[in-house]
Order: sequence, then C-alpha cells, then structure tokens
Amino acid sequence: MKILIVRVSSLGDVVHNMPMVADILRHHPDAQIDWVVEEAYTSLVRLNTGVRHVIPFALRRWRKSLLASQTRAEIRRFRERLREDAYDFVFDTQGLTKTGIVMRMARLAPGGMRFGLANGTEGSGYEGVSRIFHHKSIPVDVRTHAVLRGRLVAAAAFGYKVDTPANFLLAPPQVEQTPGWLQEGRYAVFFHATARASKQWAPENWVETAGLLAERGLPVLLAWGSDAEKEDAQRLAAQMVNATVLPKLSMMEAVLLAQRATLAIGVDTGLTHIAAAYERPTIELYCDSPRWKTEGNWSSSIINLGDQGAPPSVADVASAITSLLGAADARRAPA
Repeated sequence: MKILIVRVSSLGDVVHNMPMVADILRHHPDAQIDWVVEEAYTSLVRLNTGVRHVIPFALRRWRKSLLASQTRAEIRRFRERLREDAYDFVFDTQGLTKTGIVMRMARLAPGGMRFGLANGTEGSGYEGVSRIFHHKSIPVDVRTHAVLRGRLVAAAAFGYKVDTPANFLLAPPQVEQTPGWLQEGRYAVFFHATARASKQWAPENWVETAGLLAERGLPVLLAWGSDAEKEDAQRLAAQMVNATVLPKLSMMEAVLLAQRATLAIGVDTGLTHIAAAYERPTIELYCDSPRWKTEGNWSSSIINLGDQGAPPSVADVASAITSLLGAADARRAPA
C-alpha cells in the first residue's frame, strides 16, 4: 500500500501532523508513506522514521519568479516526481487550494482515493474550495486539536479509531559537528520569539524565570531566527546572569537544541512544539492563542500554561519547573 501525505507548512503544523504516520503504520505495518512538504522542512520530516520519501515543495520560492525558465523547470520536475509512484491513498490535511492542487497532481493507483478535510477548525486558514480535489471529505469538530485533525482523517479513511496517545516517530537529529553550546551538557532553552507580538511573553517574565533557573545552576540558551529576534535575545541576555545568545542555527541544529534540552520553555511556536514532540520536559506558554488548538497533551513531561488573552505568571512557570525537574533537578538530557 502506497500513501502520500500533503502537508506543506508551517513548522508547528508539520510537526503536529506527524502522529497520523504512526497511526497508519500501527494498523498497516507494510504501508509505504511519502510526504510533500515545503523545502525548508524536508530535513525535519526525514527524521520521522515512518516516512519513506520526502518530496520537497518550493512554492514560497517559486512565487518570486514564476515566469523564469528555471522555476518552470523545477515545477515540471516536481510534478514528474509526484507521478513516479501510483498511490492508493492521498491525504491533504492542510485544506488549502494549493495543497488540493498538489493532491490532484499525484498519480493514483487503480481504485486509489483522495481524502481531505470537509471543514476548517476555529481560526484556521481552511479554504472550502479544497474539497473539489477530494473523493471523500472528512468532517471534524470546529475545536479539534491540531494533532488530532490529521489522525481523524486517516482513521476515517482506513476505518479505525484514534485511541492512543500521539506518537511522532521522531529520530534524534544528526549534525556534522557537535555545536559548542551542546558540549556543556545540561541547559534550559527559551523559545521566546514568535512572529506575532501578541503571542510573546513579557521580557521581565523571561528575566525572572532565568533567575529561578540560575538558582538551580542551569544555564539558559536563547534561540532566534531573525535580526529582530536576535536583538530581543541580546536585550534579554544582558539582564540574565546565566544566559547565552546562540548563533544562527540550521534547522537540524535547532531541532537538536530542542531534543537535547534539560528543560524547554517557549511560547506557541514551532520549536516549542518540537521539544514537546520529543517529550522533553517542556513548558508551553499561551499568551494570545487558544491553548486547545496546540497544547501538548500526549505526555506528562509537558505542562501547558495560560490561554488566549490570559498569559501565565512567573509563579505558574516556577511551579511547573518544580513539577518537571523536582527540587534537586536530577534529570539529564538524553544521549
């Protein structure tokens, strides 16, 4: 059985889509599963041990030069790659016009079927026109968790029930050279940055939380992805006695940062969700996004705090740190 998943973006949504792979393989161990994803996230999806082939999709880059001959050639090769295999099941779990078109481009085996979402969830970017590309559209509740959406679509297609905790099947990332910041061993990481300012936690809260970790002898690493985020990290570090601003990280280095953390604390953003997917001790902070959509609910190593319009306090975070690390903080990061 050959299966194609079309979930191209964004970082957090790609992570949250991964448990449908484990579900399918639990019921159909011999299934061969391929995945179409934006080229920036191909290395992440390759860490999923249940995915056979990752097919890069470069629409974000192609849009900048659609009329260029090189772009047209790349799109042609992408279509040819999609049609190398004939798929028994094709899933579009994003529900956009662009992902529906990709679904339609894939070649079906005799009797093959295309499945997608019949509706969007609250606040999602779902596009109803995507249904025209499905053979069957699967309805979900408007408050369905981001992880559960894809799992339910696959369950409806194959006729099984979703009755196990989410399993992301993520292997540890590999990098060519061990980064210097990893050599010291134990560390906390703050994923403080997010594109939407209203989702951020107040700077003074980060500073106070760093002080709590300094009392435990735990250094804090600050990650960033843009020049503005780097400047924010530098301003935070200047007020912390135990903080280091990291250099620019590749995708795999960022995943490694999350996967090896003694403790990850972060706002509602992709790298926080990666730490939670690896079931590292993780504190997810919700300041201006609904917690029900993405909270880590598959492991006791994840504590979710706050909610839309109700940011958590430092006292909430302090209690969560004690719950995850204990009074003496005897945990160690995995090898």
